[in-house]
Amino acid sequence: MAFPRRTRRASRGRSLFQGLAGAALGAIAARTAFTRATHAPRGDSVDDVFLGSGAARDLWARTNFRGEKVTLLEGPALAAGTCAAAALTPGVPGRLRLATITAAIGAAGFGAYDDISGSSRSRGFKGHLSALGRGEITTGAVKVAGIGLTGLLAGAMIHRRPIDTLINGALIAGSANLLNLFDLRPGRAAKVGLIAGLPALTGPAAGVVGPVLGATAALLPDDLGERAMMGDAGANALGAVLGVTAAASLPRPTRAGMLGAVVGLTLASEFVSFSRVISATPPLRVLDDVGRRPAPRPTTADSATGDDGRSGPRPLDAADTPPINVPAQQSLQTTRRHSDGGPDRT
Repeated sequence: MAFPRRTRRASRGRSLFQGLAGAALGAIAARTAFTRATHAPRGDSVDDVFLGSGAARDLWARTNFRGEKVTLLEGPALAAGTCAAAALTPGVPGRLRLATITAAIGAAGFGAYDDISGSSRSRGFKGHLSALGRGEITTGAVKVAGIGLTGLLAGAMIHRRPIDTLINGALIAGSANLLNLFDLRPGRAAKVGLIAGLPALTGPAAGVVGPVLGATAALLPDDLGERAMMGDAGANALGAVLGVTAAASLPRPTRAGMLGAVVGLTLASEFVSFSRVISATPPLRVLDDVGRRPAPRPTTADSATGDDGRSGPRPLDAADTPPINVPAQQSLQTTRRHSDGGPDRT
C-alpha cells in the first residue's frame, strides 16, 4: 500500500508544480496585456486608462455606482493571459491545451460582443426568450448560442463520445454563464473563480486551471480598486476555463451532477438575488467585502444611486471631471455591477 500512496503523492506534486507554473505564466501574461492595453501614450500613469485614444476610451469605459470611471479591459486581458499561458505551460496534452484556448476565446469573444453592443432591455434567459418570441435577437441570445457552440467544440476535444461531449459542452457553457452572474460587485466573480479553482491545482487538469487562476489573481487588485471590471468577457472566460477543468478532471457521474448544480443555480438566479443572499449570510458577506472599499453612505440631493440599489455621494471632484462620451448602447445600465436588487441577470 505504500507504493501507491507515494505514487499519488508524487503525481499531486507534479500537478501542483505544473499548476503553479501555469499560474505564474498567466499572471505575467495578463498583467502585460492589461498594462499595454491601458497604457497612456503621453507618459501618464497607466492607471488612468482614459488618457488613450478616444475610440478605445469610449468603447471600454463605464461609470460605476460611485460615479467613478472604470474600464472593461480587464476581461480581454484576463482571456489573453489565460490563452497565452495555456499555450506555454509544459506538460499539458495537446487536445486539452486546444480545448482550453477554444473555450476561453469563444467565451471572451462573445462576452465582449455583449459588453460592447448589448443593452439592458432584455436580461436573463427569460428576457432573451421573450425577445425571441417577439422576433428580436438580442446580443445576450447571440452570446449564449455562441458560447454554447464553442463549449461543445471544446468538450469534443476532451472526450470523443457523444454523451461526454454533450455533458462537457453544457458544463463549459453553463459555468461561463454562472460566473458572469457573480460579476455584480468589485472582485466578487474573481473570488468565486479562485475559490472554485484552487482545489484543482493538485488534480489532473492543473495545467489548465493554473493559467486562469494566475491571470485572475494578477488583475484582482484593479478589480477591487474599482479601476477595472471583468465584464462579460472576463467572467465568461473564467467560468468557461473552470468548466474545461471540471470536464477534464472528473468522471462522468460527477460531471453530470455538477452540471445539474450549475443549471439549478442559474435557474435560481431568475428568482433569487445572489447579492441579497450574500448580504444576509455573515460569512459570505465578510468574504465578499475583503479588499473592497466600503460603500459610500447615502445622502440626499447629492446622492448617486446605481441600479444595484446602493447609493452614495459623488466624488468631490466629479464636477470637474469631463464626462465620458459613451454611445447610447453602452449606457450605464450595461455596467454589469448595476442591479435592481432583484434576480441576478445575464
